[in-house]
Amino acid sequence: MIVIEDLKDVLKVHVYAEFTLDDFREFEDAVTSELREYEHVNVLFDLTNMERFSMDMALEELKFNKQHARDYERIAVVTDNQWHAWVGWLAGAFVDAEVQQFDDLDSAGTWLETG
Repeated sequence: MIVIEDLKDVLKVHVYAEFTLDDFREFEDAVTSELREYEHVNVLFDLTNMERFSMDMALEELKFNKQHARDYERIAVVTDNQWHAWVGWLAGAFVDAEVQQFDDLDSAGTWLETG
């Protein structure tokens, strides 16, 4: 399950339990909508409550990020789980954006605001 907050030019995405393909499609819609107003999208992924992700979601993420490689400016990933951090890094490898991992939401938010 995801909850997406649209904060000006930042999408704040909170993932709970399993990150599914339906969840990611909701994210895709949010990014597409954001790009109607802004040239680039900044994203804060809060993965602190994510337990797992589905393989079809991971494949869709790679495909979507490849199509939108130049549409992101900064991506902040909040997690203390090294596996989730690695997955975030892998997804970030396909986009032309700054990607940083953080241990808390405040630090991630500050980094996005100062960009």
